[in-house]
Amino acid sequence: MNQSLTAEHRLRNLLHTLLLIGGMALLLALISGVLFGEGVWPWVFVGVILAMSTLPDISPHWLLRLYHARRLHPQQAPDLTRLMEQIGHRAGVTPTPALYWIPSSAINAFSVGSRDEAAIALTDGLLKLLTPRELAGVLAHETSHIANHDMRLMNLADVISRLTHMLSLTGILLALISLPLVLLGIAPLPLIGLLLLIAAPTLSALLQLGLSRVREFQADLSAARITGDPVGLASALGKIEDRETSLWRRILLPGYRDPEPSLLRTHPETAERVRRLLELRDDPEIPNYPILPDDVRGGRLPGEFGRVRPPRHRLFFRIWR
Repeated sequence: MNQSLTAEHRLRNLLHTLLLIGGMALLLALISGVLFGEGVWPWVFVGVILAMSTLPDISPHWLLRLYHARRLHPQQAPDLTRLMEQIGHRAGVTPTPALYWIPSSAINAFSVGSRDEAAIALTDGLLKLLTPRELAGVLAHETSHIANHDMRLMNLADVISRLTHMLSLTGILLALISLPLVLLGIAPLPLIGLLLLIAAPTLSALLQLGLSRVREFQADLSAARITGDPVGLASALGKIEDRETSLWRRILLPGYRDPEPSLLRTHPETAERVRRLLELRDDPEIPNYPILPDDVRGGRLPGEFGRVRPPRHRLFFRIWR
């Protein structure tokens, strides 16, 4: 095994991130050039950078209210709180992200906010399913998203993608309006520019999905470094994948969980994530010291927490996996 497999993975994830963001930026520049001329696209980038640097972050508490999440205070979940504090300390995230409980039997966890005000939400189904070792891996994964500024990075990608879509749609509408002039031979219609206008939104969306998958790989890698236990997170991922696929569906419909090709997924395939994590077991860059406090008992919650609802689909907001 490579003596520095962790460094290799980290470098690969960084290069993929730069290439994907660069590809999205290039598409936006080309679309801006088609519509407004070559001298306009630098101002488009200035506008995007100003927007991302001046717009305030959405409060995580507002987002969590959409899921009826409840704050887990230290006296209610002392084990989880101590585990979260230790993970936050190792990840260098201060203040420690707040923990929230979602009354749902779905198996999910997600992080929201920024490093200055972050929160991690855990569903009741996840807390009941995972062991303390596996839960530590999941918490470290979500903390890694916060430490790596993934929310802001994905917001930037989303802004670029939306701008590309808006400008492409505007260009196509202008081409349709000028179609009579084109047919009369009065106005030219550059075919390459029109094809670019049609293809750019789809290409930008694919690059954005690819960026999301790369950041998941990086969060897995960072989580392994935080906990010193890549097997714990790998076990959690395998257990979540297995629980989400019932026995009769695995027998009768073995491919029902994967109807879309890999290019259309926000998360990488679980098998690939597990394979990469297990490769890190003997890597010298993964510290070999336990993350769990000696007396941690897992995600037990007091009986005062409310009734758990079955999983349900949301039209406008999705629970992140």
